Amino acid sequence: MFKVYTLSDSSGETAELVAKSALSQFNSQIAEISRLPKIRSANQIQEIFLKDIKTPCVIVYTLVLPEARQALIEESKKSGIPIYDVLGDLVTKLESIFHAPPLREPGLRLKVDQSYFNRMDAIHYAIKYDDGQNLSGMEGADVILTGVSRTGKTPSCMYLAQHYGLKAANIPIILGVDPPKVLFQVDSKKVIGLICDPLILQSFRSTRASSLQMDYSSEYCDFDHIAQEVEFSKKTFRELKCEVVDMTNRAVEETAVEIVSKLKLIKK
Repeated sequence: MFKVYTLSDSSGETAELVAKSALSQFNSQIAEISRLPKIRSANQIQEIFLKDIKTPCVIVYTLVLPEARQALIEESKKSGIPIYDVLGDLVTKLESIFHAPPLREPGLRLKVDQSYFNRMDAIHYAIKYDDGQNLSGMEGADVILTGVSRTGKTPSCMYLAQHYGLKAANIPIILGVDPPKVLFQVDSKKVIGLICDPLILQSFRSTRASSLQMDYSSEYCDFDHIAQEVEFSKKTFRELKCEVVDMTNRAVEETAVEIVSKLKLIKK
């Protein structure tokens, strides 16, 4: 299989995210990503070309240390392997704009600061207030997601916590059951309703029921019942006077971006 190697002198998260985003435009089975982090010397570059790099492949990298970058360029030329520098061109451009040299220090983005602790607090909050487990204290949420089962409430909450530092809670909407009073008591601007096309929702639920081999009720995967649930949730959202996000055929990242744009709130 074609390989995409992501090299970095830090964690390699940035290079891997770029590679995944690019590969998402092609058949998901077309290539495999292999992350090679903490590459900080010419010797390490030479070693991975001997032991780890297998063709056919392409190398996506975020190396800020000049010695490692130059070694990679030289080794790739010898091997005829294409490489792509994720940060280099932008750093060079910013250097010319700011008239100041870059620090060229690995891992600066990942250094622990207050924003890190904010994100950790938000993640703990999302876990505590997942799926309506705790209603007391929910007024402290930055956002409350609500919707029927499998509309992506939990993954969206976790993504909002990890990437935006938002304290996100979620409450399920159940057909024929009055929503918790807290949803009507908090600021409606904090509440976001999630909807999904019933046919897609049926597919999600069928996959979940099959993968977990759990004995869900027959209504859980029944299209007509799902359609009723979705309509009931829309009625509830109108009563709540909250914003609504349609997550049909959307990745959790896209859903999160729209949620944040509707909230008009990003924690620093």
